[in-house]
Amino acid sequence: MTTPAANAMELPLGPGIEVLTQAPGGLLAFDKPAGVLSHPNMKSEQPRALLTCDYSIEGEFFHWIDAAGVSRHLWLLNRLDSHTSGVILGCVEGELAKRIRLLFRQKHIHKSYHALVFGKPSKTSDVWRDRLAIEKRGGQVRAKAGDGIPSESEVKVLRQRRDGATALALIELTPRTGRSHQLRVQCAHRRLPIVGDATYGDFGANRALAKATGIKRLCLHSHATRFDYEHEGRVVHFSAVAPTPPEMLGLL
Repeated sequence: MTTPAANAMELPLGPGIEVLTQAPGGLLAFDKPAGVLSHPNMKSEQPRALLTCDYSIEGEFFHWIDAAGVSRHLWLLNRLDSHTSGVILGCVEGELAKRIRLLFRQKHIHKSYHALVFGKPSKTSDVWRDRLAIEKRGGQVRAKAGDGIPSESEVKVLRQRRDGATALALIELTPRTGRSHQLRVQCAHRRLPIVGDATYGDFGANRALAKATGIKRLCLHSHATRFDYEHEGRVVHFSAVAPTPPEMLGLL
């Protein structure tokens, strides 16, 4: 079971960050807005990061001094691209953080995403299987469908809308594999580009929709995360849900 967390440890929360839940062992789930960094890579980026304090790249934790003068740490358990909103996890206990990171590596974490896409999906539910080639050049990651590593996602259509010549759909994506940019590339490969995707999307459609509605963000949202973990001899059933942003729902 998880419980609401009002002001956990007086965290130095970044802009628009909300604490969704806290669980035994100091596990915390946050709702990160689009445009906020999972962590800063340099000190100048701290004001627009998950927590507005120092971050250890090597140790993968935030650290700060609280109002009582006590040194605090929060280990980051997963990351989201700055343009992606939704559930992101942290933990204030280092040993539990190690165990949960192992669960991520062993693929015992269930995650689902909501994406607003241009086009009309051919099926209301499906499993997408692709092979993705991933390149890292100059600090940038790019992926494309074709030869490469197997990538798989479950897909379900939640809502659809057609307004004149523009078809939009809200879909739920549950990745079975965790490749870089997997969901964005799989959507684009099926001519269902995610609204606001400036790398793999439909640039003309993005400009037209932004002009008509003012929305410029990448409409990809980490909606829910759930898994089980052990703490003090018992199993904890953890679940965190970040509501789909109103700016995405408002386009349907």
